[in-house]
Amino acid sequence: MLYTYLFNLHLCRIDTPEMAIKKQYLKSKPVCKVTLTLASEDAKEAKKVNVVGDFNNWSKKTTAMDKLKSGTFKTIIDLEVGKKYQFRYLIDGEVWENDWAADEYVPNNLTFEENSVINLAQ
Repeated sequence: MLYTYLFNLHLCRIDTPEMAIKKQYLKSKPVCKVTLTLASEDAKEAKKVNVVGDFNNWSKKTTAMDKLKSGTFKTIIDLEVGKKYQFRYLIDGEVWENDWAADEYVPNNLTFEENSVINLAQ
């Protein structure tokens, strides 16, 4: 039974695109370094990806992600702790994508889709 569970879990990981949110809380100040990763499978030959959220006033141009040799996009942003931040990825200025590794999701009142949420409220 455990073998079946682990086998199914492994299959889910293969089929599920890998996104990641890594949080590193700083001891010296109330800031968290948040690493956002969008796998190449999720960006499907994208030329550029921006992180758009309430932490950058939903600017489509300010928070560009770096494209790695693997095709994965990655960026690190400093966010103030004690808050929740809504965001989405904007791929090539046209396609919106959520981060399926987000802490939670909330309805977007503009398009009635959901936004990803990073929860730094402790």
